[in-house]
Amino acid sequence: MSSPRPPSTVALLLAATGRAYFPIAFVARFPYAMIVVGVLTLIVMVRDSLALGGLVSACVGLGTAAVGPLIGAAADRFGQRRVVLIAGLANGASLLLIAWSAVAATDAVVLLIAVLVGATAPQVSPLSRSRLVGIIATRMPAQRRAGILNSTFSYESAADEVTFVFGPVLVGALATTVGPQAAVIGAAVIEFVFVTAFALHPTSRAAAHETAVHDRAPARALLHPRLLVLLIGSTGIGLFFGAMLTSLTALMTGLGGADQAGLVYGAMGVGSAAFALGVALFPARFSLRARWLTFAVIMFGGAAMFPLAGSVPVAVAVLFVTGVGVGATLVSLYSLAAVRSPAGRSATVMTMLGSGIVVGQAAASGIVGGVASATSAHVVSFAPVIAALIVLTAAAVNWPLSRSERGPR
Repeated sequence: MSSPRPPSTVALLLAATGRAYFPIAFVARFPYAMIVVGVLTLIVMVRDSLALGGLVSACVGLGTAAVGPLIGAAADRFGQRRVVLIAGLANGASLLLIAWSAVAATDAVVLLIAVLVGATAPQVSPLSRSRLVGIIATRMPAQRRAGILNSTFSYESAADEVTFVFGPVLVGALATTVGPQAAVIGAAVIEFVFVTAFALHPTSRAAAHETAVHDRAPARALLHPRLLVLLIGSTGIGLFFGAMLTSLTALMTGLGGADQAGLVYGAMGVGSAAFALGVALFPARFSLRARWLTFAVIMFGGAAMFPLAGSVPVAVAVLFVTGVGVGATLVSLYSLAAVRSPAGRSATVMTMLGSGIVVGQAAASGIVGGVASATSAHVVSFAPVIAALIVLTAAAVNWPLSRSERGPR
């Protein structure tokens, strides 16, 4: 008589988290992907000033850079439930404030509220990874942990890609069909409902394993070159998101189809999400440092073809190829972060990478938007190439810093 088949990875995870966890965590990460483009769109449409819109986006990035990692550190120390709940409610309120201030307040007040929006952004994506690392480390069979973690990170990165690509698409759809304030108000509603549900979900206690570590690594461990190179890589990904969306919008405007920019941008999300999920099938001998370098090359190659895209079909093909590199690179970065996180600092490291993405996206949106206004769509089409080169350079620097890291432990 044959022995029963062992439960699948999905079955093990759903048994540990509950069936509602993944849908809640997926929707809850949308506001984080919407805030930069949402406030940019709001200010440009209401104030009719691209320069002010870029400055407001930069302030969002500034707030995230200054406070985002501290939210992760607080979650490591006090647990996720209280930290995420407070941040989510504060961020929802600040989004409603900026929707009001865009119409009724001075520029200085708008900029201050934009910093608050970035500072209170609850980073659901990296905190979800930290939760799942805790669940896998404590509740999964020891012999299956590495494989389950690899598959989980593949899903998480695919979910990130979907939200970071289609979040701006949702912003554009709401702004054009409902009104300029609809996107930030919609993001606030998601905060109040889904981020609150994420904060209160029973899995929030799973991350408490971090706070129980008596020998928590000192804060200076976060400045190790092996972690800083990952931060540079994630910031490069954020720069790429912002540069590609802005330069693609400029290209589509020149082609007479500015309203189709979001749909074309979605082609990158398709390739990115598909390959992020496919990373789970890679053999263990394909090391994490090799994955990062390989797919950073693909990302750079796709970006280098973008300035040659003179039509919509070519742009779609280029974005799809580029997305293949982006998705797998993001999985590799977070997998390396899981391997390298100092004891008791998992949420901090994950939020550092998440902050890097938003800071990069905000910086690129502001800078590339300003350059596009002063020059041409062809000039700014090289901006994604520069961002991809940063990611590739970080991958090259990472190579000698890496031991033979075959997968997340």
